[in-house]
Amino acid sequence: MLIALAGLALLAAIVLPQLLVRLTFSRHAADRPDIPGTGGELARHLLDSFGLGHVRVEVTDRGDHYDPRDKAVRLGERNLNGRSLTAVAVAAHEVSHALQDDRGERSFTLWQRLAALAAQTDRIAGLFFIAAPILAIFARTPMALIALVLVGVALLAVRVVVTLVTLPIEFDASFGKALPILEEGNYVARADLPAVRSVLRAAALTYLAAALISLVNLARWVRLLR
Repeated sequence: MLIALAGLALLAAIVLPQLLVRLTFSRHAADRPDIPGTGGELARHLLDSFGLGHVRVEVTDRGDHYDPRDKAVRLGERNLNGRSLTAVAVAAHEVSHALQDDRGERSFTLWQRLAALAAQTDRIAGLFFIAAPILAIFARTPMALIALVLVGVALLAVRVVVTLVTLPIEFDASFGKALPILEEGNYVARADLPAVRSVLRAAALTYLAAALISLVNLARWVRLLR
């Protein structure tokens, strides 16, 4: 019974952050006639205002994000062309990542390096976990089995570190940069600031579920060492 409850609690901890993000985005996604521009137009305006005219604004179907390699702010079609609080807040959030990159902020630079490493280890991990059951058959000695598990732990640990490093970067983008930009520039009405804060909080939490899942997978492999 306790194991089942613990499992449900763990599932809720993983699912709820992602559900909260989707509900928050959806709640404030209706176009507003009093919002003068689209999310894409705001992103372009902010980038130009900060001297980042070389950074492109593009549409994407892979989730809103800033690509530091291609120097592009990418927004989903609804946020790119929408005139909603969600579109405005998400656009400002992603532009803030471009600012972090342009300013060479230490945490963002660290994240870039770790993300590049994680991309390589993810490819290795994909092959490793497919081959793991077969390798386990040949790992008949305790030392060989421990070595196998340690490889799995090491591969997952890289992704955990990347997701954990990402969280403070996301919160800085939302509340250290995007919120002051929107508030001080009068891009949204004061009455809408609570809604904007909730959208920015949701934007910062998009990586939380990934971090939790990575930690859960890492814990499963660590248990094999016990």
